[in-house]
Amino acid sequence: MAYSGTRTFNLQIEEIIEEAFERCGLEVLGGYDLKTARRSLNLMFSEWANRGLNLWTIDYGTTTMVAGTNFYTLDQKVVDVVDAVITTTTDATSNIEGDSDTTDVAITKISRTEYMNLSRKEQTSTGDARPTQFTVINGQVTTAVGSDYGRPENDITMFVYPSPDKAYIMKYFYINRIQDAGAYSNYADVPFYFLPCLVAGLAYYISMKRSPVLTANLKTVYDEEFQRTADANRERVSFRVKPAQAYIP
Repeated sequence: MAYSGTRTFNLQIEEIIEEAFERCGLEVLGGYDLKTARRSLNLMFSEWANRGLNLWTIDYGTTTMVAGTNFYTLDQKVVDVVDAVITTTTDATSNIEGDSDTTDVAITKISRTEYMNLSRKEQTSTGDARPTQFTVINGQVTTAVGSDYGRPENDITMFVYPSPDKAYIMKYFYINRIQDAGAYSNYADVPFYFLPCLVAGLAYYISMKRSPVLTANLKTVYDEEFQRTADANRERVSFRVKPAQAYIP
């Protein structure tokens, strides 16, 4: 008995659409079938952003701060920042692994309300100290460069506290938007183990438009596939809960 020796299976967008149509008992017969299915696929990618943290969408980014500037714009593709550190040494590298000149110190994320309640967000125009806290604001903000709104067409803003006194490098992990489906010959921006969930979800979306009688059953399959895959899509690290010393008799 022989094995293939390969581990490269993937599906192009058109193949995902064909599989989803077949699960609805349909065939892709024209260009509009492809167009409406791709639109549903992109809508489902948007829905996945509301279903929790997808590990493959976590990307790494850096921002070099400017002394005396406590706000920085983030690209529209950034959904949220989940972890961050500040390098405290001169000549530090922005690489995640660092080098002999790099010392990374944790910076704490706070809510917009907590940031708003800070009484003095900046002491001097040239900067105050190494930032220890940050927040991400996607609503209306007014800064030294003007006002902007946190609408989809605009960037979001990251504020740090206190105002940096020199050009620190902030390293962070952020939730990135899933890439659009794009051309039908593209692969979907999901890992291979999410393909069953992807096809099941698209079949459910298509059924709402083409085969309503199957919608309930396909939704059940989709929810089960997503839950099973989401449960596996997590960091496998040790977790320990230790009570505070004050509560130990």
